[in-house]
Amino acid sequence: MTHPQRVWIASILLTLSLSVASQAAENDPPRQISGIYPHLAYWNDHGECGTGAVVPWTDKLWVITYGPHFPHGSTDKLYSIDHHLAITPFADSVGGTPANRMIHRETNQLLIGPYVVSSEGNVRVIPPKAMPGRLTGNARHLFDPAHKAYYATMEEGFYEVDLNSLEVTTLFQDSQGQLRGKKPDEGTAPLANLPGYHGKGLYSGQGRLIYANNGDNAREALVRPDVPSGCLAEWDGKSETWTVIRRNQFCDVRGPGDLLGNPNPATDPIWAIGWDHRSLILMLLDEGKWTSYRLPKASHCYDGAHGWNTEWPRIHDIGLTDFNMTMHGMFWHFPPTFTKGNSAGIAPRSTYLKVIGDYCRWNDQLVFGCDDAAQSEFLNKRKAKGEVAGPGQSHSNLWFTSPEILDKLGPSIGRGAVWLNDKVAANTPSEPYLFAGFQQRNVCLTHAAKVPVTFTFEVDRQGNDQWTPLAEITVPPGQAVWHSFAASEEGAWIRVAIDQACEEVTAQFQYSSRDPRGLDPANMFQGIRTSKSQNYSQGIVRVRGDKLQTLAFSATQVEDGQVVHEGFYELDGNLRLTDQHDVAAFKWTNEHAAIPQGVLTHDTASILYIDDDGNRWRLPRSPGEAEAVEKFGPLRVSREVATERDLFNCGGTFYELPARNAGGMAKVRPIASHPYAIHDYCSYRGLMIVSGIDAEAKGEHILRSDDGRVALWAGVIDDLWKLGKPVGIGGPWKETAVEGGAPSDPYLMTGFDAKRLTLLSDVATKIKIEVDITGTGNWQTYETVDLNPNQPEKITFPADFQAYWIRFTSTQPGKMTGQLEYK
Repeated sequence: MTHPQRVWIASILLTLSLSVASQAAENDPPRQISGIYPHLAYWNDHGECGTGAVVPWTDKLWVITYGPHFPHGSTDKLYSIDHHLAITPFADSVGGTPANRMIHRETNQLLIGPYVVSSEGNVRVIPPKAMPGRLTGNARHLFDPAHKAYYATMEEGFYEVDLNSLEVTTLFQDSQGQLRGKKPDEGTAPLANLPGYHGKGLYSGQGRLIYANNGDNAREALVRPDVPSGCLAEWDGKSETWTVIRRNQFCDVRGPGDLLGNPNPATDPIWAIGWDHRSLILMLLDEGKWTSYRLPKASHCYDGAHGWNTEWPRIHDIGLTDFNMTMHGMFWHFPPTFTKGNSAGIAPRSTYLKVIGDYCRWNDQLVFGCDDAAQSEFLNKRKAKGEVAGPGQSHSNLWFTSPEILDKLGPSIGRGAVWLNDKVAANTPSEPYLFAGFQQRNVCLTHAAKVPVTFTFEVDRQGNDQWTPLAEITVPPGQAVWHSFAASEEGAWIRVAIDQACEEVTAQFQYSSRDPRGLDPANMFQGIRTSKSQNYSQGIVRVRGDKLQTLAFSATQVEDGQVVHEGFYELDGNLRLTDQHDVAAFKWTNEHAAIPQGVLTHDTASILYIDDDGNRWRLPRSPGEAEAVEKFGPLRVSREVATERDLFNCGGTFYELPARNAGGMAKVRPIASHPYAIHDYCSYRGLMIVSGIDAEAKGEHILRSDDGRVALWAGVIDDLWKLGKPVGIGGPWKETAVEGGAPSDPYLMTGFDAKRLTLLSDVATKIKIEVDITGTGNWQTYETVDLNPNQPEKITFPADFQAYWIRFTSTQPGKMTGQLEYK
């Protein structure tokens, strides 16, 4: 059969299956696993297929998808989903890279991408030719809000649209062409000429239109997360130029009116969320003045000065007492009454792994629109993944769950600074930094002065901008000082000042809350292979191309340690797993999605990983069966399961691994420890698919083949939190021959709970314990320990102590042990 014939037949079969699924949906609820309905997955023909917006309207759920860089349209579509979960693509979809949404009260219309949807569900289209650009935001009009609305693009195109006639007026021309060396169109609207690019948010109020850029087009931004990037800017609706408010990366701009726009635009506050390499940034426009705040980061997967790693974080009203904010991998409480005089109430909820473009409440459920499986890995390549072929076709899905999930995923963790090796003036308070919402809080203070420097902390206890003294800490020259904040020290915000001007000042906060999880995996994981498994199946999994919209499973069946069957299986949209008897496809999948060898080195001390830049990193083994399953290789170590961030499965622990340009291994974070020999994993139709399944495994998460020989596990990536809390044992040294004065390899410390260190030497020596407080190689001495020969020294770290990495240096050569136990 020729390639065109196969694609044509596959297209016909897909159309028929969608028709059958739509009819069945009227009678029987469609199949779902962990809140993912596989039949709802949407696909395009490009390097990425993300969810730009999800909005309830006219008794349906409306969804738009986007390709990565299509200012003039794409194969993406507008979809509507009814209460039976039947999905219908809009026939006249024009695609693009849209993520804008707004509800216009006066005309009773939904604005979503280039589409305008009436209250009866009728759709009109603004053609890309009339409004070119990657649409990113809508806002109410400053002068004619009853009839017009603003549209913004990611490349600073600004338009006003008459919502009755859909006539478009260009206010500032989209700079898409200028990014590629073209001259601007003459005789038309001017360029906004804002610093940064990759715009995200738009909102209006208090007499101004506010726009957020979250990236930068400079070459340096592709590799360094700490270069100048992005901006927050405003325009009065009349001038020929914009005013830059702040030169940092910003995403959503929002107010208490959310999708409807502020009900009292002259007085209602406006918020903008962003970040830099130090921490998150929250800007507040209140009574015509801008005020800034800082919050900690949970995840570093969203960092990157280019701005590509953030998929539309939002502050959004989902019908709860507080708004919900998604930012840097954390769900946050965000009070809709947030103003300068009433700033209390922002607090962490839980951490998550999905890449969430938008979310809403619909049918009493919380619906997340995700960015799951991109054919292009963009800049996210690393040797730990090998030459594994990406998904054959980009696609994503919705995740249906309950609002309670916002508080039930990963434990809260917050890392960030108000100053990070910065020049600081004397007696000038820092920006307020979040103080509320975490059970354990710690700060590390350093400076480059040659004399002691006193840091003075103040706290805003009620969030009413009234500051009271909290602590004074004097930091000697050349030293780091850690300070713990007691649980009794309550407050909404904290700030700090120093008593003299100083270079290279750092105030790095480490926050966490106790991880309530136990060590035992949830029942949903039963059936995944362990070291005790004798009969099982395993193999490579990968999403197929050629518009087949199926999953390839190059499977091997094992009984009593012997291979008894090999076959190429295919998983379809109904989650039916069948043997295709395709020897060529079996061979191709094994070759082009192979698990790379030699990624990790296992020795007696710990697990060693050497990254693409030659940096050495050591990671723990989880206790119990984790060491036993290491011999059941090869096992997949690293793979992208959400767009532009990887999972890293090492030594019985899953980690969240940022892209290399967002810190890479230096900013890795543990998710959960487990006892399983997971052979491979990937994303398919919004599900996380795992291979390596016991022969007798059963349950709703087990997808067994029609012939009964092989099986897969299916869930959602955020099910991984239910594996159990991260634990581990290991360190840089274990009876290791050590040179005097040579620092050990870094060993991971962040994200673990109780931490205990054992040091041992066969000679008398001093061991300097250093920790990297920022994940950027900012090593500070924690303690120096005198060791007598063969007499172990045990150190228990305080419960609130966190650092990214730890390393040791011995003054004398000898045989050394430096082992940590994380419980």
